[in-house]
Amino acid sequence: MKKIFLGAALAASMTAFAQDTTKKELIITGYAETYYSYDFNKPLANTKAPFLYSFNRNNEVSLNLGFIKAAFTSDRLRANLALGTGTYMNANLAAEPGVLKNVYEANAGIKISRNRDLWIDAGIFTSHIGFESAIGKDCWNLTRSIPAENSPYYESGVKISYNSPNQQWFLSALLLNGWQHIQRPDGNTTPSVGTQVTYKPSDKVVLNYSTFIGNDKPDSLRQMRYFNDFYGIFMLDGKWAVTAGLDYGLEQKAKGSRSMNTWYAPILLIRFAPDDKNTLAARTEYYSDPNGVIVPAGTPNGFKIFGWSVNYDRQIIPGAVWRIEVRNFNGKDNYFVKTDRSFTSNDMFITTSLAIGF
Repeated sequence: MKKIFLGAALAASMTAFAQDTTKKELIITGYAETYYSYDFNKPLANTKAPFLYSFNRNNEVSLNLGFIKAAFTSDRLRANLALGTGTYMNANLAAEPGVLKNVYEANAGIKISRNRDLWIDAGIFTSHIGFESAIGKDCWNLTRSIPAENSPYYESGVKISYNSPNQQWFLSALLLNGWQHIQRPDGNTTPSVGTQVTYKPSDKVVLNYSTFIGNDKPDSLRQMRYFNDFYGIFMLDGKWAVTAGLDYGLEQKAKGSRSMNTWYAPILLIRFAPDDKNTLAARTEYYSDPNGVIVPAGTPNGFKIFGWSVNYDRQIIPGAVWRIEVRNFNGKDNYFVKTDRSFTSNDMFITTSLAIGF
């Protein structure tokens, strides 16, 4: 991370802290989600398909994500620090150096208006893209969707954000170190930017549009990427809810080229909660990346896959959720490796998990 990003915010935060006489609060929380998954293709290395980064171990009891988080808040200051471990951290932060591999979140912010909910934050954040996060119990499905797995889970940089007085609008602009990077790739000096607009016309509807513009390669190979994420969450009544989303991205075919490679991913989720303890959810999704911009399949049709899943959740006690999910993939080409090293276009697996938050 560039020192100017975090350093400027920390300096401003320390100055404001010295002048802040309001009530301050420090909250310590934790999260752990263990899982067991059985892939009927029985992959030889006990690792699932390479486009999956969460719950990606097969036929073993594993920790997907565990972290301890400290969150400080006051009227004009806020800061978060969370250190994590698990197979999610191993897969998603593999390219980060040293101890940064275990940083789930680390940021500091200052409110820059006394009368408006206007903040500047700097550091490492959860992504502004998508409706899913790495914290499983906050998501409708046990595993993450293909679009979520193949867009940023986290990002680093500086952001300015604004909440309207009626809480209907959230606006944010970001200057980032790249597409899911804490540190820039070697040889990359291209700034990346992002935006987010969220509109909540009522407590039953959420509409969101997020963008990313940047280059994920060294400057000598610069290929600008333009990414759009749309989704809507609709609470139909006290029991039924629907989420619909679409990702659409473009990237230059070569440095300076006007021709673009494109990819897209529609997704639909339906959730039914008959009571406070039991929940059912179903998901359908399609991911098309024929030129291998995000998922380099190396097959005749590129990466084109349809998926569905069904899961059941049971809240055991407040803060503890047991889940089970059946998930299936059907690809245009043979993307999945079996125990005998043969390839197939289909994959099915069952996953169960226990998530505890405190």
